[in-house]
Amino acid sequence: MNAATLQQIIEQFEAGTYPKEQWTHRAHFEMALWYCYHQPLPQAILSIKEGIKNYNIKTGGQNTEDSGYHETITMFYTRQIIHFLARTGEGLTLDELLAQLDLQPFLVKDYPFNFYSKEVLMSKEARKRWVAPDKKMAGLLNAVSY
Repeated sequence: MNAATLQQIIEQFEAGTYPKEQWTHRAHFEMALWYCYHQPLPQAILSIKEGIKNYNIKTGGQNTEDSGYHETITMFYTRQIIHFLARTGEGLTLDELLAQLDLQPFLVKDYPFNFYSKEVLMSKEARKRWVAPDKKMAGLLNAVSY
């Protein structure tokens, strides 16, 4: 993945034309990194959240209490991207950041379960709004309010 390719993916994502089978766990991180790299943080967070919701609808999905957009997971991983940029990103190009993204432990799909019990993370409440981890807080940007 390089920055030029990611720009094309973002355009397709925003239009709702990015193929669903390519909208992978990894693609979510690349999208979040793109927005956090290019936009002021409050706008990036809004673009990530609204972008996922809109993409789900445009590709035939729904955002309900049981499926689609999940606020806590989205914000958990967005915080991981922000933390990654804060400690790694100064002076790096987007291409360099994309290469370093592969080395991040938070790319592992079950990573949030280091911080959350399954019951809390998979709850309807966590899908609707941000719910703080019930296991540990280390590694989250707790001082930053979203």
